[in-house]
Amino acid sequence: MTIEMFEKPLGMRDDFPLITKQKAVLRKQGTELIERAGYELLQTPTLEYYETIGKISAISDDALFKLLDSQGKTLVLRPDMTSPIARVAASKLLREKMPIRLGYYSNVFRAQKREGGRPAEFEQMGVELIGDDSLYADAEVISLAWDILKELGIGSARIVIGHTRLLGLILADFGLDAEQSGKVRELFVAKNGVGVEQLAEELPIPEGKLASFLKLMQATTVADWKLWINEENEEQRELYRDMERLEELLGRNGLGDAITFDISFSSHMTYYTGLVFEFYGAGSGFPLGSGGRYDGLMEQFGLQVGATGFGLRVDRLLESISAKEAEEPHTLILFDEHSEQDAFDKAQQLRASGKRVTMQYAPAVKALEPFTALFTEVIRGEELQNG
Repeated sequence: MTIEMFEKPLGMRDDFPLITKQKAVLRKQGTELIERAGYELLQTPTLEYYETIGKISAISDDALFKLLDSQGKTLVLRPDMTSPIARVAASKLLREKMPIRLGYYSNVFRAQKREGGRPAEFEQMGVELIGDDSLYADAEVISLAWDILKELGIGSARIVIGHTRLLGLILADFGLDAEQSGKVRELFVAKNGVGVEQLAEELPIPEGKLASFLKLMQATTVADWKLWINEENEEQRELYRDMERLEELLGRNGLGDAITFDISFSSHMTYYTGLVFEFYGAGSGFPLGSGGRYDGLMEQFGLQVGATGFGLRVDRLLESISAKEAEEPHTLILFDEHSEQDAFDKAQQLRASGKRVTMQYAPAVKALEPFTALFTEVIRGEELQNG
């Protein structure tokens, strides 16, 4: 197969200057908020061992980029940031500092089987709070993500919250085993209500509970969840009280109107074992990011501690940013052999005052009119000489 000169690997994208600049602004705004909230930024390697990060990651095996090192060991391009940060946090250097707050802005890689507009490489920005199993930690990371969305000017931002463990207990009360519950969760993740109705006909759900089961995707508040809580199950009662408390905490932080509590909400990231959440905003048809509690993941690194966090997709944030920046002033100074020194002096003067200036040798420009149209101000060399 012949590869064309301008062809890129499947799912890879070029960032043109405007997007690159927007990402730089977004990164600065987001990471400043992360650091202000007490989180320390870190960077993990692009390459990790498959036996550790590759297998532990919730990303499917066929979505991993794999390669061999010189010793024959299988490596992967990091498919997410939670697993590598969990590895770092479990090191002796950091485990003595827990609870620890770590933040990041990094690229992650997920292989695509076919071209469908999905990037195989994209940036994520987020935090992990490790060593705290309290509801206050969950409320903290959700509130921080919300602050970032508002700082970036995301329109109609909202948060959907669910609970993986509590959902599992409720599905078990409907008589479903692990395999059947897994099928239901897959449909919940896909928001496939029709599929849930069709599957319900095949499941061993008592006829008297069928209507209740089909209402699972309709809950919007914690109070709605009460319908499915088995008061005889102590764990369910405790988890439900936790959700009531979380709703109260987030409401006090000003997030109440932006939150939907969806008991059917589930995540494809299998290391989330408790609270899970996703962020949405105007302008993007996909979640802007997600997060949750992943205490079980830390156990795989030998730590019995709580952990929670979130990751935001930078490409989707850019889609959703509603407030457009005004065009930045950009001056072009055109010069020739006779005006080069005057042009240089003028450029230095303007740059010293904080202005953005491009110097361009005029005879080198092939199409002068469209080129000068790219700038907000044009100064020509003869003007400098005459002035």
